[in-house]
This record gives sequence, C-alpha cells and structure tokens, in this order.
Amino acid sequence: MLEIKNITKTYSNGVRALNNISLSIEPGMFGLLGPNGAGKSSLMRTIATLQMPDEGSIQFNGIDVLRNPSDLRKTLGYLPQEFGVYPKVSAEVLLNHLAVLKGISQDSDRKEWVNYLLQKTNLYEVRKKQLGTFSGGMKQRFGIAQALLGKPALIIVDEPTAGLDPAERNRFHNLLSEIGETTVVILSTHIVDDVSNLCSAMAIINKGEVMVQGKPKSTLELLQGKVFSKIVEKSALEGIRNEFRVLTSRLLEGRPLVYVYSEDSPGEGFEPVEAGLEEVYFYHINA
Repeated sequence: MLEIKNITKTYSNGVRALNNISLSIEPGMFGLLGPNGAGKSSLMRTIATLQMPDEGSIQFNGIDVLRNPSDLRKTLGYLPQEFGVYPKVSAEVLLNHLAVLKGISQDSDRKEWVNYLLQKTNLYEVRKKQLGTFSGGMKQRFGIAQALLGKPALIIVDEPTAGLDPAERNRFHNLLSEIGETTVVILSTHIVDDVSNLCSAMAIINKGEVMVQGKPKSTLELLQGKVFSKIVEKSALEGIRNEFRVLTSRLLEGRPLVYVYSEDSPGEGFEPVEAGLEEVYFYHINA
C-alpha cells in the first residue's frame, strides 16, 4: 500500500505544482490522469524521491519515504517521461550495467535477469544492437525493462505511451497489465483510454489538486443520465458552447458531434448517451 498524505510543492518560480494531494494506492494498476501541466510529473518525481515536497508524508509498505529515501529506492522501478539512453551502447550491455547499479552483484543472477527482461520486453533478438538504432517503442520497452530490474514492489511509469504507434502501444499495455497483477504500478498519463483499458483504480488531477479518485466505473456514476449528444453544423458550435456545458466534441463524417452535461434534456436533437471515462475526465478538467 502506498499512502500519500497532504503533499504540497511550490517551485522557486512561485508555481504551486502540488496542492495538498492525498491518495491511497493498493497493489494493481493505478491510473493518474490529467492534462499537461496538471502536476502529474511533479507528483511522480516526489514519490520517486527525486525531489522533496514542502509539506506532507509518503508511506510505502512501512517505509517513511521522505525520511528514508534510500530504502524506497531499493524497491522502486521508475520510467520517467524523458528516458535517455547511451546511443552507441547495446541494449544488453546497458541493461547489465544498470543491473549492477541496482545491486545485482552476482554475475549469474545478473545474466539471468538481463536475459529474462530482454525476452519479456521482446528485445532479446536485438540485444546486441546499439540503442541509438531503436525506435521510440523499442526504447520505451527498454525503459520498462530497466524499471523491472530487481523485481521492484513499486513501479512508476510517466507518460509511457506518448508517441508510440498503435502496435507498440498495445504491446506496452499487455506488459504493464501483466506486471500490475502483483505490484503497485502507477501509470501517469493524459491518455484516457490507457487508464480505461488498464487500471482498476484511478485519480484525476488538475492544477495540482485531486479532482476525483476511485474505481473507473464508480467515477461514471456522477454523470449517468446527464450526458447528451448531438451532431451540429460547424457554424453552430460556438453557440452551443455558449449555451451549454460542453464536455467534448469530435468530428463524425466531417461534422461536430458534441457531448454536453445537463441535469435535464438540453432540447430538440439531443440524445441521452452513456457517460464514459472521457466525459468524466473533461467534466472535472473543465469545471
């Protein structure tokens, strides 16, 4: 169990990135949703002991994370949003080096770990190739391989599918889902489908504050019976935005399909629709 209580962080430029954030995270996949700049990466860096908060506490399996950061690092796997590699080093050599840094000192143990993780991330066949030749998806899979070294009890992945093609994204999803069966995995993202597909629990944060938290299905209850959709002309879209609380809009055969929140039927042409996680997300983000 990861317990985050009343975490606040203000940077030297005056930006308050985290404002009294509290979360309880159990083993499994936990999705942290929010737009760019919401504070997701700041929270991930704080949990990973890369920065200290101004206030609050973090506990993980009996470890006081802020008082004993080295204890947390021994059981942490972390894939940051910006993950750099040495371009002229092979995947096998760099993963072996990182295993040494992780404290896997026995040569036989280290070789076993490296081979296992390269196979698990579908990189074994290219293990001798330089990392500079890898695609974005391959580098992300290498990133998760290094995060899994030493079988960590807490894994943090920050925007892991950004920029991946659909096939790489599916492979990454399957790997994360398998890992999350026995481990606390925090998936920080702005992609709603990633959380909807993978996570048993979630939170939405915006402007450094928790807007809602719980199981994805339970977060839908607030909007049930209160979301309506309608296809409109592009010329009418601005008027719709002024008259109703528009959650989101997308093009359908070249025309805007708008989703609005309303306690009652908004009027002619609007049809009630079942709320999804995307509507929940925009309901809270655009509050």
